[in-house]
Amino acid sequence: MSVFEDLMAINGAEGGTGSKQSIARGFGGASCTYDSASRLQKSMGDTMLARIPAELNHGIVLDLGCGTGWFTRKLAERYPDAGITGADLAPGMLAQAKTAGSDAVTWLNADAEQLPLADQSVDLIFSNLMIQWSPRPEVVLAECRRVMKPGGFLAVSTLLDGTLRELKQAWAKADPGQAHVNRFVTHKHWRALTADTLPGSGLEEGVIVLPYDSPMALNRELKHLGAVFKGEERRRTVTAPGRFRAMCRAYPHGGDHQYLATYKAGWLYWCKPAP
Repeated sequence: MSVFEDLMAINGAEGGTGSKQSIARGFGGASCTYDSASRLQKSMGDTMLARIPAELNHGIVLDLGCGTGWFTRKLAERYPDAGITGADLAPGMLAQAKTAGSDAVTWLNADAEQLPLADQSVDLIFSNLMIQWSPRPEVVLAECRRVMKPGGFLAVSTLLDGTLRELKQAWAKADPGQAHVNRFVTHKHWRALTADTLPGSGLEEGVIVLPYDSPMALNRELKHLGAVFKGEERRRTVTAPGRFRAMCRAYPHGGDHQYLATYKAGWLYWCKPAP
């Protein structure tokens, strides 16, 4: 199996268009609760924003996978003279973004694998925790390369293997043989993925640990984000309450009445070279 085929298998690419529609519905349905639950997203996006060049004169900025527009609005404030576009696959997210948006932002319902943008038309692409949900991340990155101007800057954050390891371990004990947690690619896979598509790009890694009052609080936050398990092998029926209770008992306790969840974070940065 090639690296690309392995990545597609991990991300459930066999779902094709139907998988994308399911993802769009899932995140769109969480649009009203997303901002209140997005601790990880805000932390990782702020880290990435700090690494982007501060000066950008009259440029074109794309927030790819903008969600509710939290960082689209930050980008608009940071680059008041730039043309700002927030693009997302989920119409529900865009509808929510527009309620708190400004006239300075253009909102675009678009598939990241087929961007309706001209070649070499964008100066900066910011994409926060979107690409890990794509069935074909290599196509998304190739589209980013296509639409970026020479000298343009790309900043992408993602989640890597090891994310939610405590939850995965707890479910393995409570419901052996049945997947309940999304799988994420390894650092090795990401380096192989970007070697040809984005030569010279860098991938920084970090570990973010968030506390929760209970395993069910973690489950509730994932639901409010629309980030519930999306694998093709998921059960098509509601998980029995008894299994949830068994998972909670198996979840490792962090002390001080807190339960910890680990997130393996990755930030990819790339400047498109001149021809």
